[in-house]
Amino acid sequence: MVIQFFDNHTMTELNDAFENAQKEIKKLSQRPDDATLLKLYALYKQGSAGDVQGDKPGFFDFVGAAKYEAWEKLQGTNSEEAQQQYIDLVIKLSS
Repeated sequence: MVIQFFDNHTMTELNDAFENAQKEIKKLSQRPDDATLLKLYALYKQGSAGDVQGDKPGFFDFVGAAKYEAWEKLQGTNSEEAQQQYIDLVIKLSS
């Protein structure tokens, strides 16, 4: 297990970049495919709220269940790592 320590300056920069990535994703010229959208959603939730919370949506809530499962797969990923992965994915989609 790798443990990273962040000073306040680095954490502020990461948080700023995470917020900017959230704005940039809305400016994409093409809508990402569903799998990428789920990845973005899960990384956003893990980066902003931490591990999955609440009950899994019911069987007939296909979208809600898919979102929950995508987020659940990231369980244990620290928020800073999830934020960086989100930023990296947005950069990749923007280029």
